[in-house]
Amino acid sequence: MFDVFGSVKGLLKLDSVCIDNNVFRLHYKATVIILIAFSLLVTSRQYIGDPIDCIVDEIPPNVMDTYCWIYSTFTIPNRLKGVIGRDAAHPGVGNHVEGVDEVKYHKYYQWVCFVLFFQAILFYVPRYLWKTWEGGRIKMLVLDLNCPVVSEECKNDRKKLLVDYFATNLRTQNFYAIRFFICEALNFVNVVGQIYFMDLFLDGEFTTYGSEVVKFTEMEPEDRYDPMARVFPKVTKCTFHKYGPSGSVQKFDGLCVLPLNIVNEKIYVFLWFWFVILSVLTGLTLVYRALVVMGPQVRMHLLRARSRLAPQEQIEIISRKCQIGDWFVLYQLGKNIDPLIYKELVAELAKKLEGKETV
Repeated sequence: MFDVFGSVKGLLKLDSVCIDNNVFRLHYKATVIILIAFSLLVTSRQYIGDPIDCIVDEIPPNVMDTYCWIYSTFTIPNRLKGVIGRDAAHPGVGNHVEGVDEVKYHKYYQWVCFVLFFQAILFYVPRYLWKTWEGGRIKMLVLDLNCPVVSEECKNDRKKLLVDYFATNLRTQNFYAIRFFICEALNFVNVVGQIYFMDLFLDGEFTTYGSEVVKFTEMEPEDRYDPMARVFPKVTKCTFHKYGPSGSVQKFDGLCVLPLNIVNEKIYVFLWFWFVILSVLTGLTLVYRALVVMGPQVRMHLLRARSRLAPQEQIEIISRKCQIGDWFVLYQLGKNIDPLIYKELVAELAKKLEGKETV
C-alpha cells in the first residue's frame, strides 16, 4: 500500500524559505496531496478488486464486464426507496418500463481517477504562477539570516545589504505584492469553481452531497434513504444487445457490481467537507487581505505583531514610509529571519528611513 503513495512524498518536503501563508499551502500542498493520493487509490485495483463485475446468462463474463464498463450502467431512481428484497433487488435496481420509468446512467466512474488528478493540477496552478512571478526574491533577501548562528561580521554585512535594498527600492515593490494577492484570489476562484465542476461531473449531485449524507446519518432507520447509493450505486443494471440465430436482436439484462464505488463515495464525502472548509478559509483570507490593502493602521499592527521585539516608534516610522509592496516584502522576511536579527533589521531600517525623512 505504501508503494501506491510513494510518488506523493516529494510534496511533503518543507520549503527552506516561506514565500506564502498557511491557507495558500492548504491549496497547493494539502489539497494536491489529497487529490493525488485519492487518484492513486482509485487506480490501484489490486487493493480494491475488479472495478466492475457483471452477471448475465449466455454472455461471457469478461465481454459483459468490458461492455458495461465502457458504455456505462444505469439505475432506476424510483426503485431507490422501498424494502430491499421485496420492492427491489438492490437500491435503484428493479424492473422498469422503457419510456415510463426514469433511467439514470452512471458514466462518471470511469473518469474519477483522471478528474481527481486534473483537479490536483488546477490546485497547483496558483502556486506555480506565484513561484514564477516571485522569482526567488525572498530567498535572495533572507541571505541565510534564518539561522541564529551567524557571525557578527556576516550578520552586519547582510543587514546592511537589506537596509540599502529597502531604501533604494522604496515604493517600487507594489506590483510584487499585487501578484501575490492575484494568486490568493485565484485560489478562491479555483476552489469555488471546482465545487461546481464536480457538481457538473456528478450530474448535479455534489453541491448537496455532503449535507444529505449528514442528514441520512441522523434519520430514523425506517426512513433512511442513502444518498451515497444514489450517486455511487454499488449494484447497477446493464443492457446488452446481440443478434440471435435467426438474425433478430436479443436483449440481455445484467446486474453489475461496482466495488470501486465503495471507495468513490467516501472520497467525495471527504472532498465535499474539505472543499467547503477550504473555500470558507480562503474567503476569509481575501477579506483579511482587503483590510490589509485598504488599512495602513492594520498593516502597522500586523508588522508590530511580526516584530514583537522592536519598539513601537520604529514600527510607526516604517509603516509611515512604506507602501503596500514594501510592507509585504518586509512582512514576508519576518517569517523567515531569526526574531533577534529581525529586530535589529527593523531598528536599522527605521533609522535609515527616518534619516531620509529628515533630509
